[in-house]
Formats: sequence, C-alpha cells, structure tokens
Amino acid sequence: MAREFLISSYLFLFNIFFSLFKRYPTQNKTVLIASFGDNINHVRKKCLAETDHDIVILTTRSCRIDFADSDRESVLKFETIHLVQFIQSIYHLATAKVIFVDNYFGFLAVTEFNEGVKVIQLWHAAGAIKKFGLHDPTIKNRSPRAHKRFKAVYQRFTHVVIGSDHMGEIFKQAFDLSDNQLLKTGIPRTDFFFDEKRVNEAAQKVLSAYPQINNKKVILYAPTFRDAEIGKADLHLDIEMLSTKLKDTHVVLLRLHPVVRSGFSLEGFADFVIDASSYPNINELLTVTDYLISDYSSIPFEFALLNRPMIFYSYDIDDYVDERGFWVNYKENMPGPVALTTDEIVTCIVNDDFDLLKVKKFADEWNTYSTGQSAESLINAIYNK
Repeated sequence: MAREFLISSYLFLFNIFFSLFKRYPTQNKTVLIASFGDNINHVRKKCLAETDHDIVILTTRSCRIDFADSDRESVLKFETIHLVQFIQSIYHLATAKVIFVDNYFGFLAVTEFNEGVKVIQLWHAAGAIKKFGLHDPTIKNRSPRAHKRFKAVYQRFTHVVIGSDHMGEIFKQAFDLSDNQLLKTGIPRTDFFFDEKRVNEAAQKVLSAYPQINNKKVILYAPTFRDAEIGKADLHLDIEMLSTKLKDTHVVLLRLHPVVRSGFSLEGFADFVIDASSYPNINELLTVTDYLISDYSSIPFEFALLNRPMIFYSYDIDDYVDERGFWVNYKENMPGPVALTTDEIVTCIVNDDFDLLKVKKFADEWNTYSTGQSAESLINAIYNK
C-alpha cells in the first residue's frame, strides 16, 4: 500500500510538470534516457553524425557510462535527488520529437506526448532467458493499479528495436505489442563486434587497465542479480578451488550486475580475481574474454558473436525458474555446458568441453538483424532518412 502511494504521488507530480511543459512547442531535439547506456551511446553518436537534432542525455544512477556536455549535447541527472536537473529533464521530455529509452521507466504511464513524437525502446539486451514485463512472475501480487500502469508504459512505445524474430516474439508477449511496433534494425551496440579495429583497440585498453591478466586466459564471471541479493553480493563460486586449479594459466574477471554492490573480500586472490564491475563498457571486457561464465543474463547473446566458449553456472536453476520463469527450455537451448558446481566449471575448462558450432548457431538465431550497421539503420528508420 505504501509503495503504491509513493509511486502514485511521484507520477502525479511528474504529470503536473509534464503537462505544463507540453504547452511549449516541440523542438528539433532527441532525448535519450540511459539506464545501462551502451545502446544509448551508439545511438547518440549516430544522431550527432546523421541528424541536425540537439541531444539531451538523461542518466540514471545505474548508468556506467560517463557522458559529457558538448556543443549539441547536454547531460542531466534523471534522479529526484537532483531536483533542478530532474525538472529540466521533464521539460526536455515534454518538448522533444524523438525519445529513446533503454529500460522500463514508470513515468511513461502519465506522459501523453504530442502528436508525432516517437518513443523508441532500445532495451538493454539482445536476447532474453528470464521472463519480464507482463509475464514476470514477480508482479503477480502487485495491485490492479500497478498492472494498469505497466500496460500504460508499454503502450507508450511507438517502436521497439529487435535483433531477431525470437526477441520480437518475446517483446510481443512481454509488452503486449503488435508486429508494426517492432523495428528490425538490429541492436546498436552489437555494431562494435563487427569492427575488427575497434575490437582490437578495446582489447588493448582492457589489458592496460588490468595488467594482472599478463597473457593469461581470461574467465569472465558475469551473473545476473537475484532479488534477495540486491545491495549485496554472494559469488556462489569456490574461488579457492578455482585458484588452486587454474591460477597458473587463468585469471577471473568479475562483472556484477549494476543493482548489486560488492560486499565480499578478495584478500589472498588479488592476482587471480579482478573486480571489473565498475568498468564502464561490458563489450570491451568481452574482447579479452576466453571463457564466459554466466547464468540467466543476456550477455551470452552478444558474446556469441565472438564465437568463444561459454559455461552456464546455474546452481539455483530450480528455484530461479520457479521465481522468474524462462522464455526457453534452458538446458536445451544454451550454447554451452550447464554447470551446477565450481568443480564442474573447472572440468569444462580443463577438458575443453565446448561446441563452438552450437555457439555459432545460437549467435545467428538471436542476432539475425544485427549485422554491423544497426545504429545507422535505426537512425535512418526513425528520422526518415
């Protein structure tokens, strides 16, 4: 009850400011709201190069990318704690012609944009394992008012960008969309993987940032968050075992989810385990990754473009599927071995137990429209170029 009251109060005040600012003329302006930021950054660069729009970037607390003001760009903190910038953000939203978002934003439930304004959902994932949106099991106990609000947010999207028909079908169910809302231009941030020069430069950048790698094989551990672990982290990995078996030839990069804050000690493993959670660009970390250990996150859908081994560490799969639900049959569709223990992870790596043909097939199925020109294709479609 208290939660709904706070949300309703927030939206009521948001709508007052939005309705006031909407009286001003719509401007040649694009607003980008960055929760994760990777896709937003690619679109931002193309907007500057290919359009005459002014750019306003609204950043949330979880965004890892540091955007900066320029001649045609302004950056604002889209958080109520920064009240002046927050109100300025509402003004820009009410007067923009094009708006890009990369996550769920509740304020969209009360923003009746002017006619012709385009609202594009970039999302933050090229594929999906766990259910979200209207099919998220965690919302089943929310109030009817909350469910009405969720639908109102999803109805605000004029376009949703997809990289494959698989993801298109998921979005249609999750957001209650029609086919004509799907934009088959591919995921902008995947353009990076098709540019060999940028990939090599990024790899050198990461190696400079983490000299501990020192010609060793890199294992990137990038788990998604669990609702019970928000604000804290439990690796669920036997670091001592990994170190004993692999430290002479491997290092581990940790990449924790933005909503998780590290609360564990790496004392005694500083040369073997590197916490890269604050590194701003996950794609750059992937360029030096020899083995990805993930679970139910979306990172494998993009990492597959590099055609490298993956391990799916799903120690809590039975509980997780009950709590969150999956769009696909997990064990049958993941392009790598499913491990339940650290010992099984070590065995997979030592025995080289991987099928890269399966990884290639997975990449092709989930990145059908992501072929290296996604950002340009998206700009052409949205700005009618």
